[in-house]
Amino acid sequence: MLELNVLELLKKKGKSKYWLFVQLDMTYTNFNNIITNKTKSIKYSNIERFCEILECKPNDLFTDKKTG
Repeated sequence: MLELNVLELLKKKGKSKYWLFVQLDMTYTNFNNIITNKTKSIKYSNIERFCEILECKPNDLFTDKKTG
């Protein structure tokens, strides 16, 4: 199962969730659901925006969490 690794990327960059939220310009509910992996889907445009803001590649955004 893939999960977003956004919180770890923010930590490495020394940035806060609030900083990212302001950059993304989306509702807080949607933002929080995405970064806490409580959503079942994410738009390609959101992936692209995360990558632009965090200066990373899509591969960096995701981790593989195997369910046991």
